[in-house]
Amino acid sequence: MLTAIALVPSAPVMVPELAGGAADELADLRAAVARCVHGLPDRWVAVGVGPSDEVLTPPRVGTFAGYGVDVRVALSPDDLSPDSAGDPVEMPLCALAAGWVRGRFAAHAAAEVRVFSAEHDPDAALAHGRRLRALIDEADGDIGVLVVADGCHTLTPPAPGGYDPESVPVQAALDDALATGAAAALGRLPRSVVGRVAYQVLAGLTEPAPAGAQEFYRGAPYGVGYFAGRWTP
Repeated sequence: MLTAIALVPSAPVMVPELAGGAADELADLRAAVARCVHGLPDRWVAVGVGPSDEVLTPPRVGTFAGYGVDVRVALSPDDLSPDSAGDPVEMPLCALAAGWVRGRFAAHAAAEVRVFSAEHDPDAALAHGRRLRALIDEADGDIGVLVVADGCHTLTPPAPGGYDPESVPVQAALDDALATGAAAALGRLPRSVVGRVAYQVLAGLTEPAPAGAQEFYRGAPYGVGYFAGRWTP
């Protein structure tokens, strides 16, 4: 049974070792992420966007070495133990972020990561969400969903995608939709939203709308829209 949905960014800068001197600037974001996952059951299904559809299950270890520091993350509590293989394998950013959030704030949990291609159109993404909900509803025990996704990456001149003033109202509308549980609005997101497909899977997962929504953080400290919150299915 689906019990709760946490919404977090996929930002590598959440990881203090990667943020360096800017780590303190993101303390409020990390605190918000901790609030998001507090109360999730021990079994997670993480949803994110990557180059292609894939399902990643434990045991699995990844590393942020490609982002500058060999910070290792795992999808379950035993994956980094001395008795496990422990060798990192390539994982998309959403899976690395899910592993880091799990290890940092819910070390007892285990996560399966469902990666969806960024090329899915809205109808396909919504359909994936509906199918995922059916799978979760058929499963035994309580399951929490962790949506790992970013908004626009063009919100300020130093942003990684360059500056596009038109993306600012898009990000505001996305933040408002996530804060209020406006699932239908997610189906109309433009491709300028980096995590568009993950958010549209979320919409399909919670049709017609969640029972409740909470916002813990919204901001764009480096020109990328980050949101942290929780939906109640």
